[in-house]
Amino acid sequence: MAKPKNKAVMWSQYIGVRAAEMALCMWPLRSNIRFGSDIGRLICQINKKHRNRIIQNLQLAMPQLTPLQANELTCKVFEHLIKLGIEILHSPRIMHHDSWGSLATIQTPSIAPAVQMLNSGKPVIMLTGHFGNWEIMGTLMGLMGFDMDAIARPLDNPLLNNWMTQVREKRGLRIVTKWDATDRMVSVLNSGGALGFIADQNAGDRGVFVPFFGKLASTYKSIGLLAIQQNVPVVCGYARRLDDQMSYEIGATDIIYPSDWESQDDPLYYITARYMRAIEKMIRLAPEQYFWMHRRWKSRPRHERLGRPFPKKLQKNIEALPWMTPAMLKSVMQPLPQTFV
Repeated sequence: MAKPKNKAVMWSQYIGVRAAEMALCMWPLRSNIRFGSDIGRLICQINKKHRNRIIQNLQLAMPQLTPLQANELTCKVFEHLIKLGIEILHSPRIMHHDSWGSLATIQTPSIAPAVQMLNSGKPVIMLTGHFGNWEIMGTLMGLMGFDMDAIARPLDNPLLNNWMTQVREKRGLRIVTKWDATDRMVSVLNSGGALGFIADQNAGDRGVFVPFFGKLASTYKSIGLLAIQQNVPVVCGYARRLDDQMSYEIGATDIIYPSDWESQDDPLYYITARYMRAIEKMIRLAPEQYFWMHRRWKSRPRHERLGRPFPKKLQKNIEALPWMTPAMLKSVMQPLPQTFV
């Protein structure tokens, strides 16, 4: 949302969103979800800019898709995003301590080690991507009795930001803004708490460039640095929608322990590449539930921007990744097509 210019704009945005919330919640969730699917498909046809961006990202990440499959998946992405908004608006009324057990399917084998760490009071970093319903995941963690502090960028409209913070914190999730992030993050981990991140944003030209769907993607250094400095494990988890009645699968695609990176020549690169691999695994579970509108590959590494040879140190870091294969390495080392914007 663009930054409001004055109080009148801020209030009009706030009233509009709250009115939409009140109107939607007068109707059953299933009806709203069905209506949301129709709206999503309509927007897909109208919003050519974002539709084309999604198709381009899908073709880069999943080149095996036919044009027809990419188009259909793009419409499902729009549907998912509208459904996500509807679920968030309904969540304060539907998700509570008496209902969460019927709304969450726990993938016990994958999530059990994280639960043990949380129950023992050991510090842990928990991250996800813009996959499934990332907002609901924090709510479910709170309802399950696990307090979590989550890093979140404040909304530009302070009225909407205050309301959204109240919604997020109603079930036990505590929001850490960028203004007090550094001190709060360290304090949470020092006290044996859980710290949550959404970790799949483009980090600009100075980020760590790691493989993501076979291409280098700029990723923030902060999570890996924090894990190394505080010597805490990183849990890569998700909340995947199962149906249109706010039912979710809660699972983890990887848990990265300090012992995993201690022997690595470049621990920061290893951690960052591994958690992005875990996010990629999440997305492959249900590609239509990912926020493909992100310009995830917008920033390019220096050698690619300047047309220089692939750096030997970067190649060494990539080759050292335990899951790397010759075919994957070849794909990662290829620059993006000139037509990609």
